[in-house]
Amino acid sequence: MDVSDQQTTPDDDSARLHQLGYAQELKRTMSAFSNFAVSFTIISILSGCLTLYGFGMKTGGPAAMIWGWPLVGLFVILVGLGMAEVCSSYPTAGGLYYWAARLARKNGAAWSWFTGWFNLIGQIAVTAGIDFGAALFLNAFLDLQWGFTATPGHTILLLAIILVVHGLLNTFGVRIVAILNNVSVWWHLIGVLVIVGVLIFVPAKHQDASFVFGSFVNQTGWGSAFYVFALGLLVAQYTLTGYDASAHMTEETKSAAKAGPRGIVMSIVVSLVAGWILLIGLTFAIQDYDGAVNSATGVPPAQIFIDATGAVTGKFLLLICIGAQLFCGMASVTANSRMIYAFARDGAIPGSGFWHKINKRTQTPTNAVWLGAGGALILALPYLWSTTAYAAVTSIATVGLYVAYVIPVFLRVRQGDNFERGPWHLGRWGKPVGIIATAWVVVIFVLFMLPQVSPVTADSFNYTPIAFLVVLGGAALWWVLSARKWFTGPKVQGSEAELAAVEQELKELG
Repeated sequence: MDVSDQQTTPDDDSARLHQLGYAQELKRTMSAFSNFAVSFTIISILSGCLTLYGFGMKTGGPAAMIWGWPLVGLFVILVGLGMAEVCSSYPTAGGLYYWAARLARKNGAAWSWFTGWFNLIGQIAVTAGIDFGAALFLNAFLDLQWGFTATPGHTILLLAIILVVHGLLNTFGVRIVAILNNVSVWWHLIGVLVIVGVLIFVPAKHQDASFVFGSFVNQTGWGSAFYVFALGLLVAQYTLTGYDASAHMTEETKSAAKAGPRGIVMSIVVSLVAGWILLIGLTFAIQDYDGAVNSATGVPPAQIFIDATGAVTGKFLLLICIGAQLFCGMASVTANSRMIYAFARDGAIPGSGFWHKINKRTQTPTNAVWLGAGGALILALPYLWSTTAYAAVTSIATVGLYVAYVIPVFLRVRQGDNFERGPWHLGRWGKPVGIIATAWVVVIFVLFMLPQVSPVTADSFNYTPIAFLVVLGGAALWWVLSARKWFTGPKVQGSEAELAAVEQELKELG
């Protein structure tokens, strides 16, 4: 693959953005490391794989989690490589839905429309899943420390508070957010080392290797071990999402056509390695498997920490996880708002004129921030009456994002040699990588729509298909009745002179 190190200038970045049809409305101050940091923070191994660890303990147990992680990781790398190649060609905040419009050989507007809506629901769901997980862990800590009982009502209250804080940070603390995203990388990496180090040296005993790598646990009610193992892949597949953030942040990134693709790929690779170490270390430290699964805190990793290291150290490790999850949710709100901003800029969301508005002082899309945060809270509310709601939210995020990820990759395969390569590309490997990535996403699309526990009741029902039916059914109806007549895909903002005028106005206001 070609990953030329020749640097581009801010003028080169703006010129390329002009070629794609957009003015430089957002501040382009983000470094390549910061671009990587946003995606790495949203993947957040201390969020995804720990918040779903309890699900994994029942759905395949250690064997499914430990071996499912590298298996899923291999396919995720292929999806990420395909996305990175396209990102290099079209470095714009619209990301996936913009790519779909440009790559489709016909019906580009329809491809763009549905890619955008899959991405939108996936982005909102992943924000919900991340901050929902942070609320679960925070509720567990407050329960252990001050007796603030871990109940669905308390967890949803904490979720609402966390979303408001993240909304406020992204509205008024834009510079702080950029700094915290960089801090977050080191928090995650050092945090994993601290947690694993403590879990290696402090516990009086550990599980043996045959348990960690070979113990299969099925508490789902289903009889098929293969089916249960497949369901357990959600732990890894959900965790390894959110790296499209590097694409959504390209209009704010220097040397975007190279930094964006690198941010996508490196965030996956680093997360894959560090996440596997974390999972193995945590599983070796389990003292009482059933006690952890049925912990009164509602958070099995918290119980594992306390059982293995004692109450004080266990709560310290829990705080490391909560910090990482809060970093993660903050970055997710940032990336989510950029996607909403770009989609609204092209008229594809009800009330687009409002959601597309830019805060003149900060040059950030603050209205879009609050749409993303509000939507995340609504998506999590079924937890008040459904014990499986969290797994459903993570399924919605996983399916929505991965379908949106792979549509442009699939369309790039169809382009063949006509694909317009950017400075970062896969060469002759582009087509086979894209084919395998597409096939994998088809598999998980079906898999994570299926029932996760048996018997299927109103309480245990996987409402992922319902959420997609409501949102995408509405988008499809809107398309058929109206949007197909006026939505032509990503809009061009104007001529070169008009784009320059927009940028000059923003400079004068700033």
